[in-house]
Amino acid sequence: MAVSGHSTVYRKAGFYMECFVIGIAGGTGSGKSTFTNRLKDAFGDAVAVVYHDNYYRRQDEIPFEERKKVNYDHPDSLETDLLVEHLQALKRGEAVDCPVYDYTQHNRSDKTVHIEPKPIILVEGILLLADIRVRRLIDIKIYVEADADERILRRIVRDVKERGRDLDNIVEQYLTTVKPMHYLYVEPTRATADIVINSGKNNVAFDIVQSKIRLLLQEAGQ
Repeated sequence: MAVSGHSTVYRKAGFYMECFVIGIAGGTGSGKSTFTNRLKDAFGDAVAVVYHDNYYRRQDEIPFEERKKVNYDHPDSLETDLLVEHLQALKRGEAVDCPVYDYTQHNRSDKTVHIEPKPIILVEGILLLADIRVRRLIDIKIYVEADADERILRRIVRDVKERGRDLDNIVEQYLTTVKPMHYLYVEPTRATADIVINSGKNNVAFDIVQSKIRLLLQEAGQ
């Protein structure tokens, strides 16, 4: 079977299948999760999803009030070494147990998510493209961007409704770490992307990526 781009062929259940990794990055509240979830909904079990956010470092030794003040938008806050290991394993056709991050506790939980290798691996995260090792494992790099005002409003709604955060903490975190780190570490990765889209709800971009995935699945006999 021919291999497209940098994708990897792995052996599963007696057949050789092509593993293709699509990375979806962008600033907080840009719509990257929306785009990722649309692809997941469209292809179901044919794709596996890995979230870079789940690789925030464990901080059991730090009190809760101090954990709230940690700069979670700096690359060092993430255990990207482990993400690289997991992506490499998936591309070899090996299952992995991904960590799970608890946003309400600002800490990694004791749970894990078992992920089986699939023909399509979606990887999503704010700082996903900031590490060259990750970029080298990704076949299609997508950057989702949005107006800064839209991003902070979406973040406020999400953090209050889904993560149990209070407004004062959200605003303080945004002004002290999220905003400056975005311009320092996130936005520069836009230049490394293969595709830049202006919204997670961009139907034209979605149709293009969806068509590419369909073609890859057909080539893999899915």
